[in-house]
This record gives sequence, C-alpha cells and structure tokens, in this order.
Amino acid sequence: MPSLGADMEAGTVLDWYVKPGDTVKRGDIVALVDTSKAEIEVEIFDGGVIDELLVPVGERVPVGTVLATLHPVPAEVPVPVPVGPPAPETPAPPTPATAVTLPPAPPSAPVPVAAAPAGTNHRLRVSPLARRAAAQLGVDLSVVSGSGPNGAITKSDVERARPAGQPAPPVERPATPAPPVERPTTPAPAREPGDRQAAMREAIGALMARSKREIPHYYLQLEIDIGRALDWLRDANLQRPMNERLLPSALLLSAVARAAAEMPEMNGFWTDGAFRPGGGVHLGVAISLRGGGLIAPALHDADKKSLDDIMAGVRDLVQRARAGRLRSSEMSDPTLTVTNLGERGVDLVHGVIYPPQVALVGFGAVRERPWAIDGMLGVRPVVVATLAADHRASDGHAGGRFLTLIERRLQKPETL
Repeated sequence: MPSLGADMEAGTVLDWYVKPGDTVKRGDIVALVDTSKAEIEVEIFDGGVIDELLVPVGERVPVGTVLATLHPVPAEVPVPVPVGPPAPETPAPPTPATAVTLPPAPPSAPVPVAAAPAGTNHRLRVSPLARRAAAQLGVDLSVVSGSGPNGAITKSDVERARPAGQPAPPVERPATPAPPVERPTTPAPAREPGDRQAAMREAIGALMARSKREIPHYYLQLEIDIGRALDWLRDANLQRPMNERLLPSALLLSAVARAAAEMPEMNGFWTDGAFRPGGGVHLGVAISLRGGGLIAPALHDADKKSLDDIMAGVRDLVQRARAGRLRSSEMSDPTLTVTNLGERGVDLVHGVIYPPQVALVGFGAVRERPWAIDGMLGVRPVVVATLAADHRASDGHAGGRFLTLIERRLQKPETL
C-alpha cells in the first residue's frame, strides 16, 4: 500500500485492474484505493508479470502492506535471428523445445524440463505460475508453445496443453481470500458522505497539527503589481477561442514553478534530519473539494510546461480530484504547494506547510490599490503573495529572494 500523502496511514482496496499472469510496465494503473480524502488510482513502479494479488477488494490495510507480488518478464537469450531457416550446423534461435513425449510427473515431483536437443541453443522461458500448473497437471513444458512476452510460457498455455479429461488445477490462494480480478459491474460500496467528511477533517487536522508542531515556520509576504501581466493576458486571450483562454492562476503557477527551478532550496523535502531537493518542480495545487475538504495533487514538471499545458493540467486535476480519480504519483511526490484563495475574496493567506515539503506559496485576491510608479500615484491591480517556509531548510533572506523572483517573472509574462 503506497503512502499517498503524509496524512495517510491506511487505505482500502476498492478494485483490481490486473489479474495473475498479466504483464505490466512501470506507470500502469493496477488498483483503485480509497483513502480518507479520495479514491486514488495506484500506479506500479516496477515492470513484470503479476504473480499473486494478496489483498482482497474491500480490505483496509496499513501503508507499506504488500498488495501483490510480481516476477520479472523472462529474458530472452540474445542470439542472432537468421532471416531464413538455419543451416544444420548453425544453432537455432531460442524457441520452444522440440516435442518430446514424457510420462506425467506426480504433483509433488519437480517440474520436468526437457533438455534441448544436441546442436541447438534452446532455452525455455516459463513463469513461476506456469511451472506450478505444469507440475499439478503433469504437462511436459517442452511440448508447450509460449504466448507470453518473448515466447514465455504462461499458466494459460499450460492449461491449454493439459491432456484431455484432465481437470484444471486448483486455484492457489494466499492466506486471505483472493480478490476478484475482473472489474465489477457495480461500483464497490463507497463511504457515506458524512463518514468521508469526518475522516478527511480528522486527517487534515492531524497533519496540520504535526506540521505546526514539528516545522519551524517563518512567514513573508509581498505585494505584487500584476497590471502588466493582466494586460498581456487580456491581449493573448483575444486571440484564443473561449474554451482555450487562460486564467490568471496559470500565470501565478508558472511564475512560482520557474522561480522554484532557480532556487531549488525552496523545492524539496526535509527528511531524516536533512534537506533533500525535489527530483523536479512538481507543484502541489491546492484544490477545494465539493462538500468541504482539501487535496493538493502534483502538477508534474510545472517549470517546463507552457501556459497552455499548465492551464490544461490544472483543469484536469480539478476535474479528477472532485470526481475522486487521482493517481498515486500525483499524490505522493509534490515538491512545493501553491494555494490560491483569491477567488474567495481573501486578501492574503498564511499557509501551513505540507510535510515533508519545506515551503508553501499563497496568493490572495487581485485588488485595485493606490500604487506609486516613478513618483506618480495611481491605481494598480495588486496581489499579495505569501510564503510559509521551513527555517531548517532556509531563512528569511532566501525566502525574500524567492518571492522577488516570483514578482520578476510576473513582470515579464511573455517569458512564462
């Protein structure tokens, strides 16, 4: 069970999207997990072949519990593959071994593996599940043609090759009942709204209490004239269809992301008594949920995205967060959180850092304020940017530079 945020202690498996024998690669979505905040689609971080599903649907397990086992895809021996049939004296490329009739082995005996004929370089590639099935059915693996990756023999191949009238092997189950692997026609029972709301409030409260207790916060704020940015945005949107127009939040997020790329000490984690820089600028975008609550999934590599990509990414995150369909990678690796309460009419926000991150940037509403430029007083649109930062990882001097970098970026919107 992956940790999908510092406030997560356990999760419930709602659905499996894979079954034993399936081949998966890094990044594939394999399960749906319910946390106190949302339903999260869990991605796998290693490729291979699914061996067993250890946690059934509906079971709640602590973070760190093994959900499933897998084994590597059997590797093929690298040999040249001739265009035509090989000459008699040339070793053949790896293929299933020539058929040899052998008496079936008793279930307790080791799985028989035929030796390759002389003068060949054959090598059987068999998954562990297929080997166990072959032992139970008495199937000679040398007569089975593999349908798996690189010709690997799978459990299904063994079952197809079993002698006529031979019953299928019993399904091997872990200590707990095996979960259904087909997606159900009806959704798994969901939490009652009141239950989820109470669990979310409890999780948020516990995490924020931990943050204030363990992290030595310091706070800074800076008023930023964003008149030029808004003028540029208005002109740019006039050239766009209505559904492709940018919101001011895209400019703010881009400015923070690019400033964070310049100051990596504000973008990362405090773990094991030391600062660890983030592997990229993955902005946690604070999203309010319908019915109350807050979640902050990651907008990955935000410093490398165009304004259009940031706008599309935020819309996608908001839609999926409110539908309860976020992915585990989006919840586990934000490196810096941004919260914007301007649309709620708030002038400024002093945020609480989301551990183990070391900083949080907040924005308030854009207000027209008296503003002096070159000794002349006028009225300008101004937004208040705030920074909550971890004094273990930085100090006020660095925090001030960071806010100034954000301001400079907003003064040149054409570079965002």
